[in-house]
Amino acid sequence: MKLEKAVKTDEKLLNHDFIRLMDYQKQDLFYLLELAGQMKHNWQAGIHSKPLEGRVLGMLFMKPSTRTRVSFETGMSQLGGTGIYLEADQLQLGRGETMADTATALSGYLDGMLIRTFSQDMIDTFAAHATIPVINGLTDMYHPCQVLADLQTIREMKGALKGVRLTYLGDSNNVAHSLMIGAAMTGMDITIGTPDHCRPDEGVIQKASVIAGNSGSKMAITSEPVSAIRGADVVYTDVWTSMGQEYEQTDRQQMLEAYQVNAALLSEAKHDAIFMHCLPAHRGEEVTADVIDGKQSVVFQQAENRLHAQKALMMALMG
Repeated sequence: MKLEKAVKTDEKLLNHDFIRLMDYQKQDLFYLLELAGQMKHNWQAGIHSKPLEGRVLGMLFMKPSTRTRVSFETGMSQLGGTGIYLEADQLQLGRGETMADTATALSGYLDGMLIRTFSQDMIDTFAAHATIPVINGLTDMYHPCQVLADLQTIREMKGALKGVRLTYLGDSNNVAHSLMIGAAMTGMDITIGTPDHCRPDEGVIQKASVIAGNSGSKMAITSEPVSAIRGADVVYTDVWTSMGQEYEQTDRQQMLEAYQVNAALLSEAKHDAIFMHCLPAHRGEEVTADVIDGKQSVVFQQAENRLHAQKALMMALMG
């Protein structure tokens, strides 16, 4: 049986799921960030250990991936374990086996399961029937692994999270949803600049608002990109067309054109603001090349931190 979702930081998170940031308490999240920082320091200092030797992580992908797949596989290897890449059409799922049966069976073979898919319900169903920790590698609703690395990056660059002002511009997708929750939990102020047609999910807004009320975080949603970015410490954007929405690409480009992060718009942020993007990026669409390749950009530091944050996560859940 799995442990309760919320635990004290002096307890291990063994056998926990990592599906939504809001399933954890604030101290749990900071525990993972501290562990990620230590993992990064140790690796860069040449201090290597194999705490997950003999452990196996299954990785079920229903969406293509670069950073998620490579960072988890590399992380497991560096920690002494093994990652097994799985595709749904190569499993009996493709022939009608239920997700519940698959979860129960794989729990007998694996020590943890990473799932990257479309439906949030699918990963919830798997987790409900699995007896091993389940990690959300991305769904249409949330991307908590990405935001764990994002919070690590902001801490590295700004020295703290509480009081930092984050602006997200563009389509309110899974990354925006998890950023709202992560900012609210850690005391960051967040503004979402997006057209009215692309507002975040109302359920996520309500949940983030409750968390923000408890942490002192300020949250705003506006359709005005200039007012959204003005005075920001961190400027963040993502692709305008997520996987599965390719048929909307032309309409989205027209609707989101004013939210492109270019030099003129970035100049409205603080002079020492950093630019973030979870990648892959489409230069000339959601961001111009001079911004993403410029001195304020930390996108590749952010990408590298996926490795360290996820090593910390796997260590906490499976170690």
